[in-house]
Amino acid sequence: MKKLRVLWVVVGIIINLAMFSGSVWAETDDTIPEIYIKAINPGYTVDGKSNVGEMIEIGRKNSDAPISLAGLTVRYTNSSGKDFDLFDFLDNSYMAGELVLLRLASSLDSELANVRYMKTLAMSGGLTLVRDGEVIDSVCWTGKEGCYKSFVSANPTTLVRNVETGEFEHATEYGPHYDSENYRVDIEEDEGYSAETNLSQCKKLVISEILSYYEIAKSEQFIELYNSGSEQILMDGCQLRYKNKEYALNGIIKPEEYSVYHPTEFSLTKNPTNENTLEIIDTDGTVVYKMSYPNGQRKGTSYAMIGYDANGREIWRVTYAPTPGAGNNYQEYRTCEEGKVINEVTGNCVKVTSITEKICKEGYYLNILTGRCRKIETTTEKTCKDGYYLNPETGRCRKIVENKSADYGIEPERFEEKSSFVALYAVIGVIIVGMVYLGYEFRHQFAKLLRRVLRR
Repeated sequence: MKKLRVLWVVVGIIINLAMFSGSVWAETDDTIPEIYIKAINPGYTVDGKSNVGEMIEIGRKNSDAPISLAGLTVRYTNSSGKDFDLFDFLDNSYMAGELVLLRLASSLDSELANVRYMKTLAMSGGLTLVRDGEVIDSVCWTGKEGCYKSFVSANPTTLVRNVETGEFEHATEYGPHYDSENYRVDIEEDEGYSAETNLSQCKKLVISEILSYYEIAKSEQFIELYNSGSEQILMDGCQLRYKNKEYALNGIIKPEEYSVYHPTEFSLTKNPTNENTLEIIDTDGTVVYKMSYPNGQRKGTSYAMIGYDANGREIWRVTYAPTPGAGNNYQEYRTCEEGKVINEVTGNCVKVTSITEKICKEGYYLNILTGRCRKIETTTEKTCKDGYYLNPETGRCRKIVENKSADYGIEPERFEEKSSFVALYAVIGVIIVGMVYLGYEFRHQFAKLLRRVLRR
């Protein structure tokens, strides 16, 4: 019996050691880096609302003290293999909790997330964490060899990591963790800030681009903010005013960098009949910036500030090259698909009918829209002989009437209407015919009268 008790004690020790060693392995597993990708959801369309649930969660192994996120970049690879940097963490940003939540800026409740990004994730793609140029963690969901299976629209799931095994699995029951205390950004005095004067001041904040004419959903609309100053701006406490209502801004913008605001509490008028005004309001209530966007917004365009004129005034244009979060580009016409060109008169893409470089004979030019040779219309100015001038209204030469002396008026050209002469001749003709007729009818009477006169 005593031996049996000793055996159970030994077995218990072995089990406890095994459990202890397993927990140590889970905490020190080298397959998971210190900062790692925890969960991914590409967003789904639910009840007509797009990008529902889209998010990225970043986790950490040790949560005892804040850990710096300086130099960390979240990079996304789409299904075509093209890379996009979704978010670059600031040098003075820290992970204070176990998770940092990133959400698509246009998705629901995105303002509650720790970080917002712009590019939506696809059902097939990949994600990478890069720190100071070195890849520290990655995952892909393309269904190909070495990647997890793609997301399926009909069956919404979240790709979640098992921290014990390091592997991901598609989970149907997993939601984002909202906790503002998990992430913080420290503004230090040596960065040129004073808590009394500079905190939450937006005097150098301007609007550099807006997109109001969305194609599918209002979530496509954005207002791009730009820090035109030499110091970073903390926007907490500043507001955006639109149609006499004010909406809170937040976040930090480094000097000469951009932040994209997606309106969720309101929507911009797609193509206003009259100009719509946007204002930035500072913490003291003053208007620090004001701009208006006019009628003329079109599908596939944004309204962007592309520079300044000679007087320092902003130059705004409707452009077919929206660039949220980056420097603006002016593209006057839309990009046409292969085989079509822009008709600069209508702004529409039209089919190119001329496949080869057709050569036209002298005096003709090639119309690239129709592929046909058209005659070059030349206009030569008609010349009149000496003493005549060209009447521009009739294109005829008219005699120049000169003034013969300074003391006399211009001698008028006398003329009578031809119609007057014709009428006169007609009257005379009628009289002659009448006299002949009377002479013939009364010839005998005239003869008798004439004989009597002669007898006398």
